[in-house]
Amino acid sequence: MAQFRSGTVDIDYDVAGTGEPVLLIHGFASNARVNWADTGWVDALVRAGFEAITFDNRGHGKSGKPYDPAAYEPAIMAEDACRLLDRLSITRAHVIGYSMGARIGAFLTLAHPERVKSLVLAGLASSLIAGLEGGDEVVRALEAPSREEVKEPGPRSFRIFAEQTRSDLRALAACMRSQRQTITASELQEIEVPTLVVAGELDEIAGPIDPVVDTIPGARGVVLPGRNHMSAVGDRLFKESVIAFLRSVDGG
Repeated sequence: MAQFRSGTVDIDYDVAGTGEPVLLIHGFASNARVNWADTGWVDALVRAGFEAITFDNRGHGKSGKPYDPAAYEPAIMAEDACRLLDRLSITRAHVIGYSMGARIGAFLTLAHPERVKSLVLAGLASSLIAGLEGGDEVVRALEAPSREEVKEPGPRSFRIFAEQTRSDLRALAACMRSQRQTITASELQEIEVPTLVVAGELDEIAGPIDPVVDTIPGARGVVLPGRNHMSAVGDRLFKESVIAFLRSVDGG
């Protein structure tokens, strides 16, 4: 892993393989290793002939962890991703985002469409437009003295996952306070790069894919049978669908 300075925050990143670059943006309370390496994504992309670029979002993994919620606005986190491309002298890359990473990827595409060759929005579909409920409960769960004091199943699962990934709970709480900014349907209509929308059939966090597929011009969609928000990440069909999509964009 290597690091670079993005504004006032150090961002930890890694690069594997050679070929067309693919920038992978992980989800909330996760990190590059958990979201992309441990699930087999990096190996799958490298075997398929792509260069896999992973990084820890600010507030996560080995990257810097500010405690000011203003530091986690999606547009700011999208600039971290863009600056990483600058750091690696990459003009354009395929972008894959999962959950929070999908939101960041969408903001990156809207702000810098010339840098994005294609976009995969995964683990966040209709909720990208409608927003997510329960953010305050998740913040309280992260800030609770112990997980035993968190009784609601949803927020408790976030607390448990954050502890499993050895995350900084205070930084995650600050991040959650800023991550509820939605993207309007009219903004999504401005996305002109090839786009694939993927979500598990049982993923209540992502919501249905149709509102996003129908809004982004030319977008395609894939539903992963029997998968929820957590089990979809390493799904074989997910990987196969994305790699086929990337190859179609590259003309292969």
